[in-house]
Amino acid sequence: MIDLSNTIDATFRELVKKRPERTAIIFQDKEYSFAELNEMVEKIAAYLVGKGVKKQERAIIYLPHMPQWIGIWLALQRIGAVAVPVTHFYGDEELRYIGNDSGARIVFCADRNLEKVLKAAEDTTFDKIIVLGEEVKPEIKPMQNTAVKDMEIIPFSRILSEDSPPLPEILIESKDIAEILYTGGTTGLPKGVPLTNVLLLEAAVITRMASEPVIAKGEAVAVQGAPLNHIFGQEVGLGGLLYGDTLVLLPRMDLEILLSHIEKYKATIFFCTPTLCRMILEYKDVDKYDLSSLAYVFTAGEALPVEVARQWKERFNMPLYNGLGSTETCGGISLIPSGESFPEGTSGKVVFTKTVLLLDPDTGEPVSPGEPGELYVSSENMVTAYLNKPEETALHFVEMDGKMWYKTGDIVRIDKDGWLFFVDRSVDLIKHKGYRVAATRVEGALYKHPAVSECCVVGVPDAKVGEKVKGFVVLKAGFENVTAEELINWCSERLASYEVPAMVEFRETLPKTAVGKVLRRKIRDEERKKQETA
Repeated sequence: MIDLSNTIDATFRELVKKRPERTAIIFQDKEYSFAELNEMVEKIAAYLVGKGVKKQERAIIYLPHMPQWIGIWLALQRIGAVAVPVTHFYGDEELRYIGNDSGARIVFCADRNLEKVLKAAEDTTFDKIIVLGEEVKPEIKPMQNTAVKDMEIIPFSRILSEDSPPLPEILIESKDIAEILYTGGTTGLPKGVPLTNVLLLEAAVITRMASEPVIAKGEAVAVQGAPLNHIFGQEVGLGGLLYGDTLVLLPRMDLEILLSHIEKYKATIFFCTPTLCRMILEYKDVDKYDLSSLAYVFTAGEALPVEVARQWKERFNMPLYNGLGSTETCGGISLIPSGESFPEGTSGKVVFTKTVLLLDPDTGEPVSPGEPGELYVSSENMVTAYLNKPEETALHFVEMDGKMWYKTGDIVRIDKDGWLFFVDRSVDLIKHKGYRVAATRVEGALYKHPAVSECCVVGVPDAKVGEKVKGFVVLKAGFENVTAEELINWCSERLASYEVPAMVEFRETLPKTAVGKVLRRKIRDEERKKQETA
């Protein structure tokens, strides 16, 4: 069992001492032992300290999946710095915002994303960019060994090749912030969620306990099916790694690569979104692969359709274990324990580290047993505020009876046996392929188009991706020839790929309240009724 009074780094160090030769990571047919991973961590940590990086200083990890991602994250834990992991699909605007909001001075990026970092750096406090890879464009390459506007561009290969002095003694405590994860916000701006060492270790304990009945701790081979910059990918992937499990990283999420890796390495644990499970079920060549080694398949990140769970059980003769969580609660709120029967459609039982309340979203009063209500969550070591967002903090973190609670915005019910069932969401966030998309952020991009007079964005239920992003637009006079395709392309240049509307519908007017506020819920309900009657 992981010691919750410990830190992430101390936990990892103990693991390295006990199992140095155990394979920690497999990536592109290369295996890295825990000793080799620790050597990488030590070099990165020593280099950063040599460059003056202090305890609790923030550093952005802007990389695709690779062993170095994990080495960098663990190196930041070793020196007590704060990791700020972001998706490598972000453009310079998102990177600029997160850089300024977090106060990060250091960015780790891949060579193909260096130009985006340089563009973002014009208006941030970035002063060190550490670049992984060799495919740097000729016009950028000369800058690698020079300071540009007081900013160093450092090849990652230099860190591994140079000798660094031994690390000084750095006192790190369990309640020190280990990382800041950014999650979607109802205002359209991502919200930074500070996560402490103890919270992340708690998440690792909870999720690994769920699979322990079918695969012993330290003996699993897990395939990383969720992003490392997402709490779901961290609590299962990094969490398992801290228990001594082997983690198989995929260079990209390709079904052929995924299934071949499960077969080749006899993976025992796989975790992903329900959308990816559905894609596997529909993949034409799925029967070519032997997936019989899998003992535990876990889904989260979005609601699991009952039909997908049924088809998975019929096709592979194994259940899909589901859970409900959020970044703000550092992952799992409820989980299905493995090896026991459970009712169809459940998201599991509330984990032992958390307490929940179900309140009527209109009255704020507790609901009757078995009735749906808005989910509030509390725990001993919980997050209590967003970074630099007092207004959003006040909306989502509330004190009741001397205790702090996180208001999830999810409507759930809990039956007499303690099984939790997801019902709906009360917030205007769209869940698309496991991502949380802020409707107001997409609207912000549409409003930048000169032809758009008014717009509203909602999530339209879709069996394949959870929800599709759909925009409703009122055009300005004189722009009647603007097409839906043009607006979608406009958004694709300004938003992450998962945020871009799949559809745009033009309207003469949008429904509004007496004070002129667009009735988003009315539009959403109209779309759902269309689907029900189709």
